[in-house]
Amino acid sequence: MSILDRFAVTEQVAVVTGAGRGIGAATAIALAEAGADVLISARHPDQLEVVAQRIRAAGRRALVVPADLMDTDAAAGLARTAYDEFGRLDIVVNNVGGTIPNAFLDTDVAYLEESFHFNVSTAHALTRAAVPLMLDGSEGEGSKSITSISSMMGRTAGRGYLAYGTAKAALAHWTRLAATDLAPRIRVNGIFVGSVMTSALEFVAGVPEMMEQLEGNTPLQRVGEAEDVAAGVVYLSSRAGQYVTGKLLEIDGGIQTPNLDLALPDLP
Repeated sequence: MSILDRFAVTEQVAVVTGAGRGIGAATAIALAEAGADVLISARHPDQLEVVAQRIRAAGRRALVVPADLMDTDAAAGLARTAYDEFGRLDIVVNNVGGTIPNAFLDTDVAYLEESFHFNVSTAHALTRAAVPLMLDGSEGEGSKSITSISSMMGRTAGRGYLAYGTAKAALAHWTRLAATDLAPRIRVNGIFVGSVMTSALEFVAGVPEMMEQLEGNTPLQRVGEAEDVAAGVVYLSSRAGQYVTGKLLEIDGGIQTPNLDLALPDLP
């Protein structure tokens, strides 16, 4: 086996959430190009169909499941749907999540709990449903993989990110704990993502001053591409990453501190 062969996920089956655009879409397409059949889920079926066409163009099967993944029952159901359609389940990518920045005094308990639910509970629901199905096979230990998309805000502090950063930090530690619980049969890892040019940053792209600030505070002097993160998921999901579990890969351009001034209101 060549070193490049280790990055293949040939004939495996993956579930990718938040796959209608951005990191989720790029990840689903990358896994297909590496050999996997992919169930993709998000709220908007038209976006999913575009991604499905790219998966099929890579010669792999795509299953489109539109769903509101804030509903943990819907998230959990994706595992059984993939297994019933494709006959196996090897890879789960927890990519659903996100929270709009907010001032501290505007972050009430409900806002904080909603952020935790969206970023952590949904990942747990899908993973918990997936594990028994992933174990239903004869592959060797560590051949099954779960990857959760966290954020650099889960490892550093930034003004306005209390709800989002807390949830992403929780997702990162959930990853470490789940990896311990599921070893050696299933590997569980995550990615601390930095500034990536997706729809979430479109408002920044339209303001030159903010883009200059963003790029200038990033050591690599640019924002990332969704494919940068997708490549990390392929690595963690494949035999190339078979000796990696419980880790958070930092794909962030070298950022050590928050890199945008959100101009939130000061305390009264």
